[in-house]
Amino acid sequence: MKKLIFIVTLLLLGCSQDSETMSGAQTPEQVSLGFFKAIYVDRDVEQAKQYVDEPMQKVLSHYYIASAVQRHVLNLSMTNVTMEIEEIDIDFFRKFTDDVTVIVKMQGVRGSENWVDDRTIRLHKVKKQWVIVEILPEKGNLN
Repeated sequence: MKKLIFIVTLLLLGCSQDSETMSGAQTPEQVSLGFFKAIYVDRDVEQAKQYVDEPMQKVLSHYYIASAVQRHVLNLSMTNVTMEIEEIDIDFFRKFTDDVTVIVKMQGVRGSENWVDDRTIRLHKVKKQWVIVEILPEKGNLN
């Protein structure tokens, strides 16, 4: 009976979530969407700062309000924004990399028309936490 309990316990532990996810560490996808949600939905620059490294925190502090960050940092002012992960350059080897690029597709209203665009960001793993270190130059809109 003890052997059976031991085997069942091992199976349950083997099937549990990744230890990083359980300890509260966010995935690159969660960090990316959290950052854009803070800027475009919640319009809270202070909230967005938790997702970026120190040099980017200084840039965000300089612009102070979300609309200025949209306009000057992201080059994309929009309202009524919904977003999703378009592409991420890692998957299977996620545990072995410290640098990743994520493309976030955003849909919303720009001016008075519906707009679809994407932004590419680079994240780096620092002490088991993913942080945004760069917003890559845009390649153009998807309209």
